[in-house]
Amino acid sequence: MRTQWWRRARFAAVGLSVLAIGSTAAPASAQGRVQDRTRVQAQAQAQVQAQAQAFGATWPGGAAVTVADGSNVFGTNLSGLSFQGTGVLWAVRNGPGKLYRLVPGSGTTWRPDPAGGWSSGKSLHYRDGSGDLDAEGVVSTPDGLFVATERDNDDDESSLAKIVRFDTSSSAKSLNATAEWNLTADLPSVPANSGPEGIAWIPDTFLTAHAFRDERTGAAYNPAAYPDHGSGLFFVGLEDNGTIYAYALDRTGGGYTRIATVASGFPAVMDLEFEPATGHLWAACDDTCHGRTTTLDINAQGRLAVTATYDRPGGMPDYNNEGFAIAPQAACVAGHKPVVWADDDNDAKHALRAGTLPCT
Repeated sequence: MRTQWWRRARFAAVGLSVLAIGSTAAPASAQGRVQDRTRVQAQAQAQVQAQAQAFGATWPGGAAVTVADGSNVFGTNLSGLSFQGTGVLWAVRNGPGKLYRLVPGSGTTWRPDPAGGWSSGKSLHYRDGSGDLDAEGVVSTPDGLFVATERDNDDDESSLAKIVRFDTSSSAKSLNATAEWNLTADLPSVPANSGPEGIAWIPDTFLTAHAFRDERTGAAYNPAAYPDHGSGLFFVGLEDNGTIYAYALDRTGGGYTRIATVASGFPAVMDLEFEPATGHLWAACDDTCHGRTTTLDINAQGRLAVTATYDRPGGMPDYNNEGFAIAPQAACVAGHKPVVWADDDNDAKHALRAGTLPCT
């Protein structure tokens, strides 16, 4: 999301409205939809009220935060982040829509990869070559690289909530999507600049091992029920209401099925990150929530629920951080691993900052 003057005012009085569980394949019963809607709405409102009234716990990593990019490398509008191993950090810019492949620089910094046409990032377009994607979130998965978009910047008054996949092996200066999933009809009606902001991916092996509940069926999630969906589910964070939506994506036809609807604990969510080592799904909020994060875990009922809320690190100013990524365990040094934030406002001429989290 690009900064607008009314952001804080819009979130000052929070009233959430969460849609029923839905699917492009097979909808739940009307009774089930009402029950899920009531449960999720009540959960979201309670968590948001608690969030507004209380401080979070101390950030579990180090208090120190360092600049992680060169001066004015990206400018404004840098948004989602995602690690691919320890040596590549993907980043998206929401306007103009670009994808960056970042590699380690000096110290804890990251820089655009000088090889493969990545030195200035690559423009992002829809499958037919049209559009300027308002790219807000990105996630690298075993099934490819996926971007969450909230609109086409060429028609910036209209919401167009999509997940799009890109082939990052191309040496071209711009990239056309190789697949698209249009979620607009399944999500709540929101302003054009308040749609999907964050995206994460959780493997089926983890979800089934923890008996994740499929709210469409009311039973434990069964990957076999969703042919050709890949090897995991996608979790999309909606800025407008702070709610997280889980989807199985049909990789062949562009269809999808909503599996779960989850309250993030915030009135707005800016990025999502799954941490395999702990099993946490992290939700990050920007200066709307003073840079706090929540962790969500699968509970005894098979649902994701907030288990902790953390303040931003002591050394992090209250910036408009819209991107959040945790390095894999292989990056651990002396019991800590890097964490990177992306600042949409490019404060002090820097868009990336780094901190740490414990490895255990």
